Amino acid sequence: MTAESFIASKASEAVKELYSVDFPASGIQVSVTRKEFEGDYTVVVFPLLRISRSAPAVTAEALGNWLLGHCPEISAFNAVQGFLNISLSNIYWQESLKSIIDDSSFGQLASTGKRIMVEFSSPNTNKPLHLGHVRNNLLGSSVSDLLKAAGNEVIKTTLVNDRGVHICKSMYAWEQRFNGATPQSTGKKGDHLVGDCYVEYARMEKENPEVLDKVHEMLVKWENADPAVRKLWQMMNEWVFAGFEQTYKSLGITFDKTYYEHDTYLLGKEIVQRGMEMGVLVKDPDGSVWCDLTADGLDRKLLIRSDGTSVYITQDLGTAERRFSEYRLDSHVYVVGDEQNYHFQVLKLILKKLGYDWADQIFHLSYGMVELPEGKMKSREGTVVDADELIEKMYEEAKATSEESGKLEGISAEEKERLYRMIGLGALKYFILKVDPKKKMLFNPKESIDFNGNTGPFIQYTHARISSILRKASDIAVTPCVNADLSTKEIRLVKLLSLYPQKVAEGASAYSPAVIANYAYDLAKEFNQYYHDTPILKEPDKDVLALRIALIGTLASVLRKAMGILGIELPERM
Repeated sequence: MTAESFIASKASEAVKELYSVDFPASGIQVSVTRKEFEGDYTVVVFPLLRISRSAPAVTAEALGNWLLGHCPEISAFNAVQGFLNISLSNIYWQESLKSIIDDSSFGQLASTGKRIMVEFSSPNTNKPLHLGHVRNNLLGSSVSDLLKAAGNEVIKTTLVNDRGVHICKSMYAWEQRFNGATPQSTGKKGDHLVGDCYVEYARMEKENPEVLDKVHEMLVKWENADPAVRKLWQMMNEWVFAGFEQTYKSLGITFDKTYYEHDTYLLGKEIVQRGMEMGVLVKDPDGSVWCDLTADGLDRKLLIRSDGTSVYITQDLGTAERRFSEYRLDSHVYVVGDEQNYHFQVLKLILKKLGYDWADQIFHLSYGMVELPEGKMKSREGTVVDADELIEKMYEEAKATSEESGKLEGISAEEKERLYRMIGLGALKYFILKVDPKKKMLFNPKESIDFNGNTGPFIQYTHARISSILRKASDIAVTPCVNADLSTKEIRLVKLLSLYPQKVAEGASAYSPAVIANYAYDLAKEFNQYYHDTPILKEPDKDVLALRIALIGTLASVLRKAMGILGIELPERM
């Protein structure tokens, strides 16, 4: 029970006792007291005036006196016109801390009974993963874990875009310019080699725009299952899949289900055929198929080209139908950049016109692009930040910063390597996830690795500091417990700790891991201030010492849960 709901329930009891009227706790407004007033939480009295038939100040005073006399958890109150400011007692905050300590699933919300699918990553097999994909993967994985913590059943999925014109471009370039090169012969990861082919094709098309006709011929052959084209396609895709797997492993990304566009585009074609029979879709004289959305304020949308080949949205129709029929989903979240806002607006509208009542259960988690100081990345021009290179750069930055600090004496070389990876990835993930998904972001690797400020390494270092204190405390004959009064600073920490379930609910509702990231930073920052002002292990009173050990141990646990949602490990030493 939150402090707000506790106060509301007690205020409801007070109204019944004072005025012999049942007034539900849900109807009582409670909020955090504004900083300029004394108190922890404020009850808005105005809705109660029709019951009390008294002035606002009189009603607030009566309510405050009843609460003070009947609730040991309330230590003081003050009335300011129609607002009742309440101060909670040490008893309340002790009980709050005990309840957090005793609840091993603290922060895991009750089951909603809902099944949600989250699609993310969904790469094309014509290039390696880059910084933009990194934001997508980290956001999709973290949102999935956040929705799980909020009590939902979550299925993490990806759709591999392994067919289409863009794939044929890499294939055509490989045939024409790469002399049979393989990952083995070049020493390159397969996804990097195929990415080189894609960049080379862009040069070829610039030199001779007519090569695009050759690419379309190749796509027609692919859709007609031409053996030679299919063999080349399968070989190059396998190179890319092996490369993707290495990158996913480095980032800690996993999926419950993987779909492939080559499996789902035919389903989309079947739906298009049904749509024509329904009269929702129309075929033009050249054989192309369209959905006319002009009456809805949009354009005509192409679904099948004149040569019979499908476009991207065609397979989206098929994939959506398959997923909802297979899993009976309550919701489907697509984690895709804001450049595709129009695409998902069109997808939902076409599905509605085709009679799918679950179309409104589709949600596009539209996020801003990641940019560099020098501007936007472009895959076809080869001006992207490669994900593998970025991960390695973060490792190097973490190694250099850690060695500069000179605090790793006594740690084995193997443990140091693991720590550098943990810090580097923690810095990368936190820097990206602390930004609201809807916002564009500028990525700065050096800034992200700072051990001070709102960064992953700062929170990791805070956890390592708490772990060090707890190791030293293990030599002291004290069992962690809550039998002493909490200081003002300790109450502030307990208040912050008690907010964690609310932050999970808030973050899940907004599909925003940034809520959790910034909560973790606030918690770490508050602990460091407490640590600076409070001699934890030098405390002579055994009960106070035990309280402090219990408090910081709980704080470390909540930090691990919060950062775990972001996919970030916290070290014991640093």
